[in-house]
Amino acid sequence: MALLLLCSALTARAVPGMGMGYAPKYPPGFSHFDYVRPDAPKGGRLLLSASGSFDKLNPFTLRGQVAAGMGYSLNGFVFAEYGLVFDSLTTPSEDEPFSRYGLLAEDIALAPDQLSVQFRLHPKARFSNGDPVLAEDVKYSFDTLTSKQASPVFRAYWADVERAVVVDRLTIRFDFKRRNSELHMVIGQLPVFSRAWGQGKSIDQIFTDPPVASGPYQVRQMDLGKSITYQRRKDYWAADLPVRRGMFNFDEVQYVYYRDRLGEEEALKAGDLDALEETSISAWVRRYKGRRFDAGELVKDEIAHSRATGMQGIVMNLRQPRFADRRVRAAIALAFDFDGLNQRVFYNRRARTQSYFQNTPDLMAGRLPDADELRIAQRLPQTPELLAALREPVVRPASSGGTPEGLRRNLVQARQLLAEAGWAYREGALRNSAGDPFVMTLMIADRGSEVVLAPFARNLARLGIELRYRLSDPSLIKKRQDDFDFDLAINIAGGSSSPGNELYDDFGSAAADEKGSQNLSGIQDRVVDQLIEEIVKSPDRKAIAAGARLLDRYLRYQQFVVPMYYGRQYFIARKHYLQHPQALPPHMLAGSWLLTMWWHARP
Repeated sequence: MALLLLCSALTARAVPGMGMGYAPKYPPGFSHFDYVRPDAPKGGRLLLSASGSFDKLNPFTLRGQVAAGMGYSLNGFVFAEYGLVFDSLTTPSEDEPFSRYGLLAEDIALAPDQLSVQFRLHPKARFSNGDPVLAEDVKYSFDTLTSKQASPVFRAYWADVERAVVVDRLTIRFDFKRRNSELHMVIGQLPVFSRAWGQGKSIDQIFTDPPVASGPYQVRQMDLGKSITYQRRKDYWAADLPVRRGMFNFDEVQYVYYRDRLGEEEALKAGDLDALEETSISAWVRRYKGRRFDAGELVKDEIAHSRATGMQGIVMNLRQPRFADRRVRAAIALAFDFDGLNQRVFYNRRARTQSYFQNTPDLMAGRLPDADELRIAQRLPQTPELLAALREPVVRPASSGGTPEGLRRNLVQARQLLAEAGWAYREGALRNSAGDPFVMTLMIADRGSEVVLAPFARNLARLGIELRYRLSDPSLIKKRQDDFDFDLAINIAGGSSSPGNELYDDFGSAAADEKGSQNLSGIQDRVVDQLIEEIVKSPDRKAIAAGARLLDRYLRYQQFVVPMYYGRQYFIARKHYLQHPQALPPHMLAGSWLLTMWWHARP
């Protein structure tokens, strides 16, 4: 069993917290998370920014672009559970790989046969309209999110949950279709909303109705597509719970929308924003300057982290025949010169992404498979690809050493691979046997990506491949990716420090044809499917890690993604009076950290 509860699972006694493969850090009756300031002052307004626009307040459907601060994603690395409006049954701690503590649920009880889990709701839990949170609301939320009207991400994530059963007014039970080592953990991530939300409309017909939920904030004001303001609930029922003490300290959180990233930067420097996380190192070094920085009004923080970062890369859409050949995918990857970028653009402050579980040492594949991986491999379909992945050293992104000679060597290898795959240079372009030129399109949401893509495009042009990249509205990019109508996409795949059910949606064959899934590559591979099953049913952390290493090894061999890079620190510019705790959690997400742990320290 992958779970060590605060008490024995065999007795099915209710517990307030659980850890995935380890005893949870915080015991019953703990006062607060170690990484928060429990007496942080309340008050003030936090003014943040977002790019593009929004047209809905519902984060649970595919159609449209949800407002910033409202989001709720269940995909591994981009898990944005800390929305401002929705509480879930349980909540994580950010200084453990994967632990869950009761929030809406006062306690949790796993059945002795591990085929169901029961949550007893906190009697004080209240929605924003004053109604109590009842088991019927939990069942309604689950049934709604796993319906065809909601995003398919939720159906995939909770596919092994057979049903939700109301036991009594404050008790809900989830029955499972089969044993699943983490399902009793991940069902605790269920966001709960009231049946009153939308006044009887189906979830896919709810757009701008403010959610009726139990979280710390509610929508106060909205200018559709331009700004949204959240107000902290003075009656927030969980404010003094250990899992919320010292958190959500601002009276108001407002997001203002800008056309592009440069507009956000200029707004910060003009004093119109309180904080901005920067992802472009060149922008951070070259443009975050000026009078307000010199005067100390704006402060630049570089904050190291050790959280799992996943495979940030350029995804190739396997639904298109030209990307079906592994040699073509490998050749495209050889044209991405990270070393040159790191020297010229990133000031040597980025690291090359190697793994789908980057920054999680026990999950990352080593040079050759170990005994635990080989035992799992014996149970998998013995395909030529699997055997090659086991026989050869793990695939690592090619290095140029930052020299012209190194890049030339990589491009020569790429040209050979393309020729073997049937592509030849003639009439000014790389063409297949039918004479079709090799042209790829990549849509980007901000101009900051151009400095990275321009040298990649030049290198591809030397192979006869044309890369067209163009600036597009984020909502259009999302729509095209949801519909799998793209050539290339910049994405982060994997990235969980405790992989499990999210893998079905990330890499599973069923998700490849499910519009809106996270399987952007379109992977349909029986080895991957069975490996996901092996990981999900693993009895302990050791088995999970072995399965993850083998999955990492196999995905890297297949070269579905052009690996890019990751940041080893966060770059955050802020007003000087915004403060945060000194003891930072290792698995911290910068976006949620701003919302949950900071406070105003104005004199």
